Amino acid sequence: MATEEEVKILSNLKVDSLLAIPLVLGGRPVMHAVFAENRKKRVWHSNSILFVADICKVLQTILEKKISNNSLVNSYTALREILDNIGSGIYVVDPKTREILFCNETMKRIVKEDMVGKHCWDFHLGERQYDCDNCPMINNPTYFREVYDNRLDTWFDIKNTEITWVNSNKVSLCTMTDITEKKKYEKRIEFQANNDFLTGLYNRMRCESDLAMCIEEAVVNGGRGALLFVDLDDFKHINDGLGHQYGDLLLKMISVGLQQIDGIEEHCYRVGGDEFIVIINPDEIGKCDKIVSAIMQLFDKPWCLNGAEYYCKMSMGIVHFPDEGNEVHELIKKADIAMYDAKKSGKNQYRYYNAKEEDKSVKRLDIEKNMRSAISVGCNEFEVYVQPIVDAATAKCVGGEALIRWNSGNLGFLGPTEFIPLAEHLGLITPIGSYFLKKACEANKRWSDMGIDVHLHVNLSVVQLMKNSIVEDVRDIIEETGVKPENMVLEITENLAINDMTRVRNIIRQLKEIGVSIALDDFGTGYSSLNYIKQLDLDIIKVDRTFITDIVSDDYAKVFVKLITELSEKLNVAVCIEGVEDKVQYKILKKMGVKTIQGFYFGKPMPIYKFEEEFLGIKE
Repeated sequence: MATEEEVKILSNLKVDSLLAIPLVLGGRPVMHAVFAENRKKRVWHSNSILFVADICKVLQTILEKKISNNSLVNSYTALREILDNIGSGIYVVDPKTREILFCNETMKRIVKEDMVGKHCWDFHLGERQYDCDNCPMINNPTYFREVYDNRLDTWFDIKNTEITWVNSNKVSLCTMTDITEKKKYEKRIEFQANNDFLTGLYNRMRCESDLAMCIEEAVVNGGRGALLFVDLDDFKHINDGLGHQYGDLLLKMISVGLQQIDGIEEHCYRVGGDEFIVIINPDEIGKCDKIVSAIMQLFDKPWCLNGAEYYCKMSMGIVHFPDEGNEVHELIKKADIAMYDAKKSGKNQYRYYNAKEEDKSVKRLDIEKNMRSAISVGCNEFEVYVQPIVDAATAKCVGGEALIRWNSGNLGFLGPTEFIPLAEHLGLITPIGSYFLKKACEANKRWSDMGIDVHLHVNLSVVQLMKNSIVEDVRDIIEETGVKPENMVLEITENLAINDMTRVRNIIRQLKEIGVSIALDDFGTGYSSLNYIKQLDLDIIKVDRTFITDIVSDDYAKVFVKLITELSEKLNVAVCIEGVEDKVQYKILKKMGVKTIQGFYFGKPMPIYKFEEEFLGIKE
């Protein structure tokens, strides 16, 4: 029944009769079909109602179809928009005709054109076009591969899946996803796993892997390879003394130099802080001697670090495989033993593995353990010995050189050659050197307190001298001990002096401002230049013992010593001759006018108390 309001509305419209039938969609009425009569009142009979109901069914069917079509259009539009904005390229191929039936916008951007209606052989990735008749991507219902397109410099992940198309035929749905960033990430991870981050050389893990393969190749084919273990002799001096930025730069330069040597470009490895390994595989073993020579030559020249030249030498150990070992860690250990043998022999040398040296490596480890222990408890196992220095004219003692000895609680008495090279190699020389300098200063202070003023020489290690704090360290020790600085002579080695002449000259100037004297030790053994005497503002030159050994019969040695003595005198620099062992040598040097002499002829290195008794007249 119509409400009163509805009757009023119908009356205004002059509707006398009305029939309303609901149109139902999804189980609920969404609208009504209204039939009205405005000419006369009408009674709707059953036949009329059935007729109208049939009309409504037709209308309802039309409406449902219209809504369905609109929904499909909207769904297709939405799906198309989704496919066009997805990150992967998508296309559909008819496997029979090879015609491309569909492609999204991403695919169009990849190939830079619309693919629909064309054939799959019109498009290809990489350097070659695929034979589509035999293409596994089309013929295989489920296919996967990674492809690099060199034209686009892009990696793609390509997948193929068989689906049913709108015409109910089977087609290939292909997706292409740009995985370039993934590949770059994988490459970075692989690089980090196999390469040294600083130098770019292969690392220890890659070295061990490559060495294992080379050993296997040598065993299978009856060949022979070599492993070269390179350890830098002076790296810690530069790295600790000048700073890590200098050390890092040096490592990079050495790495570049090694990679430029023919035959080892792909077989160089940085396996430790200042340790490198070179593998010579069986195919290149004929170049072994040439490679070794090239490595030696690489370290003959100075390295230019931030505008200054520094010498950094190396020691190298060589072991062959498989005849001297067929296991990775065994070979590396043996090469390390050979390397240390080279280092003990004077550095800047190479040695082949010798089985007799293996027992010494065990002793070396024992020395290292005990040395670290001695340092940890204050270095008091290290003792000061003194060798007298005498006036050549009178043979009276005018001073001495402090020389270190180690009286180990576990190992017994060790001379400097037994532990100093190892201490330098391990970077332990700094605490030992500081302790030794302090003890030497304390001894000299005690002598001066007794009214005995003599010069006491103390060697500065390369690491000590190259430390940025060396001047402050020396000043602190002198102030702490109260020693007269004019009674102390600090010795530096000739080879050290050539490293960054400007820096060394500046350090010497600051040390002399404290009041100490500076002596150049081992003069004539390295990169000798008479110009050093003037450039470094030296107080004393100590001529190495090698020129004295044969001075009786060697005219060159006589001329050299006489020349240095006369030149130094004109430059107001004193000369001290080392290694005088007999009376004949002494007389020759005395006749030349040498000022001071040191050697076994006058006294061997001895404990402080004995030096005090024999040469200073101090009795306990």
